Formats: sequence, C-alpha cells, structure tokens
Amino acid sequence: MHPVVIVAIIIAGVALAIVVFRADQERKRLLRAWARSKGLRLKRIKKRGWEKEYPAFKLLTKGHHRHSSLHIEGEVDGKRVRCVDYRYTTGSGKNRQTHSYALVVMDTCCPVVPLHIRREHLFDRVGEFFGHDDIDFESAEFSRKFHVAASDRRWAYDVIHQKTMDYLLETPSVTIEFGYAEIAVYRTGALSAERCQEALKVARRMFDLIPDDVLAQLKGDAS
Repeated sequence: MHPVVIVAIIIAGVALAIVVFRADQERKRLLRAWARSKGLRLKRIKKRGWEKEYPAFKLLTKGHHRHSSLHIEGEVDGKRVRCVDYRYTTGSGKNRQTHSYALVVMDTCCPVVPLHIRREHLFDRVGEFFGHDDIDFESAEFSRKFHVAASDRRWAYDVIHQKTMDYLLETPSVTIEFGYAEIAVYRTGALSAERCQEALKVARRMFDLIPDDVLAQLKGDAS
C-alpha cells in the first residue's frame, strides 16, 4: 500500500476517534444536566452485579462481563429510579461482541409479578413452529406485533388490558420487564437524556395502567 494512502487512513482514523470522543462527552454532559433537572445523582463508576439486585430481569442474565460504566439514581414522584448505561459481552476472540443498552428501572413501591413485553421478531415465529408460543390477546394486532412472556398468565392479562395494548401500540420500540417490585424499560444503544426521559415515562405509564383492584390485591397478598 502506498505510504500516502497509509497516512490518509491514519489521519481519518484519528479524526473519527476525535468525533466519537466529543460526541460521547456531549452525551454525558446532557445526561448530567438531565439528572440535575430531576434532582438525581449521576455516578461515573463501573458497577457489576446488577443481576443480583434485579434477579427477575432477563436482560441482566445475558452474556458475560456484565457491567455499567455510569448510572443515575434518585427519586422521581416518590419512586426510586435508576438509569443505567448497561453493557455485556458475548462470544470470545474474533467473535467477541459488546452489547449496549439504555436501561431505566423504576421501583413500584409494591410487589409485582415478572412479565416480559417486547416487539415480535422473526425468531419468535420460528419458535412458535417448534411449540415455544407466547401469550396471545384479544387484539389480533397486538398479538401479532408483541411477544409477551409470563409464568402467570392471569397477571399478564390483568396488566395488559385494552388501554395498555392501545398505549403500547403507539409507544416507540422498547422492551418492558416487570420484576418483583420494579419495572424496567430498555432499548439498545448508549444511555442518553432523551432515552432516560422516554423510558421513565413508559415505566410510569405502565404502572399507572395497572387496575386499582389488581394493585390492591397485590398489596393485600404482601401484608
């Protein structure tokens, strides 16, 4: 390869690295500003063991080298909130791949039951062929577009009623998980102020859509 070409490639690589670095710094600046506006604390520390704190969440059990590079925490409207720049790794050597997620977890302040809601994809249809079916609902459109999994089907039907289905059909593509006393909302990509705000809104709305009698029963069972 001609020396001029090599130099050009090096210069282009350095320029790209600078652009990526500056974009990441701006992302973190906006995150700090968003956290301050909500009265939350931003912690730039590498944290592991999220799966121990939230054992019901499927995302946190995937891969290896699971950690966050930073997270935001505090209270919003009386509920504990944590926004996590989450990563995990799959494969090794040349097949090693890092997966990044913008994860928001909101405590529900009452017990809930594990439930997993996400957009349907091609592999789900293959799974159905082999008998790995998900939960279907009265709305054919919702059942076609969403994959829902829960060990307690009654709980899934209690949570995902018609108003919830209408809301989810209009919501940007995110994955929603109910744990034992919290709701997680996440999507692929790095954590950003916009994604924090969006996910927090979805988590709050999903909790508010749980019928009062269902919440009362859950609180009664826990007392």
